[in-house]
Amino acid sequence: MVEERVQKILARAGYGSRRSCEDLITTGRVTVNGKAVLLGEKADAESDTITVDGKTLPTELQLRYIAYYKPRFVLCDK
Repeated sequence: MVEERVQKILARAGYGSRRSCEDLITTGRVTVNGKAVLLGEKADAESDTITVDGKTLPTELQLRYIAYYKPRFVLCDK
């Protein structure tokens, strides 16, 4: 469907920041459809098979949304 850079797909899947995912790619630990990936290559997260250290990424990301209703006079900080 939509092709994105592989490091962005890996970062969204929880493998670390984009920079650390770039390190995974440059060390040859990432493959797309059985072929080693070079830095900057693009892939489709839904149709391509992406593996990191032999583990396949799930094709569908399960997002979780959490709603928090803050009571009055409760302060929130980072």
